[in-house]
Amino acid sequence: MRDISLGNFAALQARRLIARDFVRFVVRRWDNGAPVQDCYWSDIYAATAQVIDPDTGGTTSYDFAAGGSLLSISDIVLVSDLTVQTVRIKLSQVSGRVNDLVRGYDCQQGKVQIWRGLFNPETMALAAPAMPRFNGFIDEAPITTPPENDPSGDVTLSCTANTQELTRANSDTSSDASQRLRLATDNFFQDVAVVGSWEQFWGREGGPIRTASFWDRARGMFR
Repeated sequence: MRDISLGNFAALQARRLIARDFVRFVVRRWDNGAPVQDCYWSDIYAATAQVIDPDTGGTTSYDFAAGGSLLSISDIVLVSDLTVQTVRIKLSQVSGRVNDLVRGYDCQQGKVQIWRGLFNPETMALAAPAMPRFNGFIDEAPITTPPENDPSGDVTLSCTANTQELTRANSDTSSDASQRLRLATDNFFQDVAVVGSWEQFWGREGGPIRTASFWDRARGMFR
């Protein structure tokens, strides 16, 4: 269940709302990798709006460009599990601002945040800071170049939610050096590289420590 603010809940109860979407991209400069942000929303004029930061839960403000550049956002399905969500954002290719974004900066794995804002139709003011709907990364940013005199070209960004990070394998190893990166005095793995060659004597027998699976040990107990 989505947790919404009291202001937004009151606006929903009144059944007098206008919904608008807000999108924020954070990409990188090609020369030095410095982050650059660009924001759009689905209305006809530029605006500054308050949103809830999906990373911190706090309220912040961004300047959003007019909605002529933001053509559409695919459906964002609400799920109760860790399913990795994919969202497609379509931007206008004829917009100079969009061209600067996708051609002038490195968009691969750039940050994407999407909010839904609810407006009072009488005052055209936000009932409360816009609610986060998606937080993820840009996977692909193909640019469709139309034929001459055809204005149908667009840029469709394929974005994946942050939950994809939970599917990544850990490349770290069980080594003394790795363990000490976490805590310099942690020597739990100090002998991991040589313990396999240690010899232990038990009665008349000696030699390297032998390892066995759980089932091998279990069978040995009942022989």
